[in-house]
Amino acid sequence: MPTVREIYEYINSFAPFSSQESWDNSGLLLGDPDRQVKTVAVVLDATKKTVEAAKKAQADMIVTHHPVIFSALKKITAGSVVYDLLTSGISVVSAHTCWDSAVGGVNDTLAALLGFEKVQPLELEETATPMARIAEIEPMTGEELALLVKEKLGCHLRLADSGKKITRVALCGGSASSLVYEAIGKADAFITGDLSHHVFLDAADSGMTVIAAGHFETENPSMKPLTEKLKEKFEDIDFVLIEQENPVKYY
Repeated sequence: MPTVREIYEYINSFAPFSSQESWDNSGLLLGDPDRQVKTVAVVLDATKKTVEAAKKAQADMIVTHHPVIFSALKKITAGSVVYDLLTSGISVVSAHTCWDSAVGGVNDTLAALLGFEKVQPLELEETATPMARIAEIEPMTGEELALLVKEKLGCHLRLADSGKKITRVALCGGSASSLVYEAIGKADAFITGDLSHHVFLDAADSGMTVIAAGHFETENPSMKPLTEKLKEKFEDIDFVLIEQENPVKYY
């Protein structure tokens, strides 16, 4: 029976934990690396609801994108997600920025979902490894690109349109405000999940259209190919993709 360590090492082979950003906390964050595993739950976030779903599936281990422990914990008490996982004996491996930059990871999945074909890694000084992607597309307006993103992701979005035709699109799922500034002049548009008001203004004034399509919407699609990749490697383990709803509601 495969162990937590073996699953960790396999993820490390295609999304090296050493490639994570300096501020990140990816890796084996909870549990016993030598524990044998029969069932693994895969999900974007370890929340009370998704952990309960993993327990219902009798998971020995959870693989998440967002780290279950991100900043320092000063206490672990009953009722918290970490306490629940520890007392349930469920191990957790989180693949965050290493999965963002991995081949076939968050940003490659996002580019494919949007129908972009001529896609390359976009090297930016802000990241340790090429995390963002850049694609060559047929010329379109900012509004046309926004409608394409809305259709493909089924999301609500925010658009700041520079008014220029777009032929080069940069993208990075999640929150990529710091990358937007460095991409100005390298791309005509930037698609990400979250952006602040001032980034919208600065980018549009600098001639780059920007689209914020939702943190959840730009990252969650990559959980399915991650699950399939793990299934192909470990045929004797039951991998369960936990269906998670966006906790952010629009009214």
